[in-house]
Amino acid sequence: MITMNNQTQCPPKFNLFGIEVSKTDYQEATDLLIKAAQEHRSMIVDHMPVHGLIEATSDPELKHKINQFDIVAPDGQPVRWALNRFHHTNLSDRVYGPELMLRLCEQASQKGIGVYLYGSQPMVLKSLEQNLLLQFPHLRIVGSESPPFRQLTPEEDQLTVDRINQSGAGLIFLGLGCPKQEHFAFDHRKKIQGVQLCVGAAFDFHAGTKKTAPQWMQRNGLEWLFRLFSEPGRLWQRYLKTNTIFMVKYVQQAIGNAK
Repeated sequence: MITMNNQTQCPPKFNLFGIEVSKTDYQEATDLLIKAAQEHRSMIVDHMPVHGLIEATSDPELKHKINQFDIVAPDGQPVRWALNRFHHTNLSDRVYGPELMLRLCEQASQKGIGVYLYGSQPMVLKSLEQNLLLQFPHLRIVGSESPPFRQLTPEEDQLTVDRINQSGAGLIFLGLGCPKQEHFAFDHRKKIQGVQLCVGAAFDFHAGTKKTAPQWMQRNGLEWLFRLFSEPGRLWQRYLKTNTIFMVKYVQQAIGNAK
């Protein structure tokens, strides 16, 4: 284990194509993050699928920032497989952002921890709030907002930080999409007094505006295929590029390790 900020014991990380990914599971991550949220400690957490991993390897600024996150969870099954193959981590499951979000909300509702929803569109946020409260009636959603689709001015940014901190939220879920949410979390890691979690499409999934892949597809690393068929026009270039690069890097490292 490694120590962060002299307070938080975070899971160890392993280098995967230049990105430091955490060896962790749902239980460990949930326990650690709930404790930090109760104490209003600043932490930043990312969930790393294949797309995010490859984007980070090709963007030096993003790579630098992600490698300083407290936890970079193996969100995609292929990422978990690669950790197990190259670093013998023996992880039995991934740590999927939408699933971890629900587990944290369940614990937050039991412990009275406030949550803040930041990202997406107003109608998605409204449905997300309704669905979370249906599932967790005692959940304290202390704030939610849909930021403009542009860079905030310094004044707007400070007001955002003030709203989040004054809400008393211990968990701040970011649904801004990759890499915008990662940049936001890193840039505000010393300003926001709580745990920031980059959960991406979780807002749409839990709001019911997008469907999740069947469990068998998720288990077998085929969630990308389900999403591709759901949004072919938007996603085909992304997956063609990132999946191909991932496979090439995987084979190259496997060959290199075998020599």
